[in-house]
Amino acid sequence: MQPRFNFVQAAPDAYKAAAAFDSYIVKESGLEPRLIHLIKLRASQINGCAYCIDMHVKEARHTGMSEQWIHLICAWRESPIYDARERAVLAWTESLTNLAQTGAPDADFEPLRAHFSEAEITKITMAIGVINVWNRVAVGLRSQHPVDQPVKAA
Repeated sequence: MQPRFNFVQAAPDAYKAAAAFDSYIVKESGLEPRLIHLIKLRASQINGCAYCIDMHVKEARHTGMSEQWIHLICAWRESPIYDARERAVLAWTESLTNLAQTGAPDADFEPLRAHFSEAEITKITMAIGVINVWNRVAVGLRSQHPVDQPVKAA
């Protein structure tokens, strides 16, 4: 697979706008990094965005998330390692990422109310929106993730 073109060069103003939105979510929204990692990884998995999965797995590792926590996000419903807050965020992420199929049902929204304020729910919803923008750009324009050099066996 080859990139279709360099979207950053093609429309730097659009890239800067999306990057500013993402930067707000990460640095200024007040959302816990752990929740942001869940949102970015789960949406990217659903959207099949290898570029974003690669980047966000590395970021999650860098901030101390365990390998088990990272690897089981795709099967979160079957794993006991995610708490009720994380489960609410994961369900909402799936619901909004698959919006055409789900319609954002009350069953996915109501658990958020038990754990988050309306301002936090708004920011969580915005975080889901911004990663879905990045996924659509990266998948649609065929962005390629870097290939890590394999670790040589001793």
